[in-house]
Amino acid sequence: MPNHLRLACGALLLAGLAPVLAGCDEPASARAATEIVPKVGVVTVKSKPRALVRELPGRIAATRIADVRPRISGIVVERLFQQGSDVKAGDPLYRIDQRPLEVELRASEAALAKANAAFDLAAQHARRIATLASDNVVPESQLEIATGAMRQAEAEVEGRKADVARARLNLNYATIRAPIDGVVGAALVSEGALVVRNEANLATIQQLDMIYADFTQSVSEMNKLRRAFDEGDLDRIAPSAARIRLVLDDGTVYPLPGKLLFSESRVDAHTGQVTMRGQFPNPKRELLPGMYVRVLIEQGIDTDAIAVPQQAIQRNGGGGSEVFVVKHDGRVALQPVRIGSTQDGLWLVDDGLKDGDQVVVDGFQKFAPGDRVRPQAWAEADASTSSIPNRERPAQASIR
Repeated sequence: MPNHLRLACGALLLAGLAPVLAGCDEPASARAATEIVPKVGVVTVKSKPRALVRELPGRIAATRIADVRPRISGIVVERLFQQGSDVKAGDPLYRIDQRPLEVELRASEAALAKANAAFDLAAQHARRIATLASDNVVPESQLEIATGAMRQAEAEVEGRKADVARARLNLNYATIRAPIDGVVGAALVSEGALVVRNEANLATIQQLDMIYADFTQSVSEMNKLRRAFDEGDLDRIAPSAARIRLVLDDGTVYPLPGKLLFSESRVDAHTGQVTMRGQFPNPKRELLPGMYVRVLIEQGIDTDAIAVPQQAIQRNGGGGSEVFVVKHDGRVALQPVRIGSTQDGLWLVDDGLKDGDQVVVDGFQKFAPGDRVRPQAWAEADASTSSIPNRERPAQASIR
């Protein structure tokens, strides 16, 4: 090949390699400037006193409940209340046929009048015998017989008075009245029904202005709580100061707090549970007996509790709990933690975090462990970078 062609080919080759050679000489700092460091929302954990709140299952019960039962037997002739209405103690609810009772009362009054007449006769005879005996006209034995007859007649009068009182009481019982204030339920018998004394339940009255919540806690949890108190991990709350709240079946929190009444001193042999009772005001009667509720009860104070938002907790393949922590060099690391209970949307962390740790709450899809990130306060994070609401940590490929 002629020399001038050889020189031309060499010049073209050098021109083609020039950009490549220039790229090889580009400094590392320039390449780092082009690296994109994602923003993530973080919270800086800080320990502070928090009440230890337990969520326990419970049922609503009426503070007072009374079955309306007849105190005499008879035929129901009238119902005097509206089902589901408020009643006061003593309000008439049913009326039983009074005619047989009125006849019985008249018969008792007639028997009393007869007994009174017999007593008057016996008393007059005893006075006459007493006069004669004082004059020694009749023997002393006659006076004793007359006196005994008068006393028997007097006892008969008292017995007949009791019969009259019983007949009047039964006549009064023909009107069946409310034993307590409250809300009367369904009418369980109708007019024309035969009711038997103390056997038939005619209606039920419940007091609902104040309501009970009966809830249970396992004895193992109570023992764990007692050990925490003994070891100083928790501070006690006085029973009079312990606040109780209710969570209804739709997840809403009942607005009025209650108070703890008692905790039973025995354990149910079948369930291993201890029953407790709280009392709640119920002015609007939103709480009805038999309702299922969850009871939130403060059982202690953790003086240096650490809490993180629920979405910060991740689950690994073994079921353990982890969080992403931003280290001092700006890189993300997985930190195993031991979590306790939840409270107000926060997980209480028992172990694994310390004051000042920056825990990632937002932007999990933007990084993998070991990547460099730019942390910013979660409250100031852009809403467009909200994290995946699933507590299970996705696969690495899906969060890059």
